[in-house]
Amino acid sequence: MSISSAKDFWSGLIYIFFGLAAVIIARDYDMGNALKMGPAYFPTVLGWLLAVIGAISVIRGFVVRGMAVGGFAFKPLLMIVAATLFFGFTVRGAGMAVALPILVIFSATASRRFNWKMSLLLAAGLTLFCVLVFIKGLGVPLPIVGPWFGD
Repeated sequence: MSISSAKDFWSGLIYIFFGLAAVIIARDYDMGNALKMGPAYFPTVLGWLLAVIGAISVIRGFVVRGMAVGGFAFKPLLMIVAATLFFGFTVRGAGMAVALPILVIFSATASRRFNWKMSLLLAAGLTLFCVLVFIKGLGVPLPIVGPWFGD
């Protein structure tokens, strides 16, 4: 038996790994029941669901003919990780309105189809959305404009 679709096979294994990891980590918490969920309920149910989807994907990797997995893109991966770390280290000092657009634009440059106009629109829209939902709506204790810029 050979793998027909490496993409389905490997993504399925990743889903199984993370699904079972969630189940294993959550086993030390109180499960509760469907009406009164404990802290283990959601990660356990979601973990098993992810593992089942992964198993289906692995089986599909043997059955369905697919494309080969391309080369690993190290440069875009490093750019996205660097942008995320930058956001994490600067959001408290610079604020959400400064750190988030930089994260979005810098991450977008990792794409081969990078477009300044679309990246700026996406950065503005996501920043507005995140400020309204997370800071104003949910009360996440992050500054909109941080102390580095005179808050």
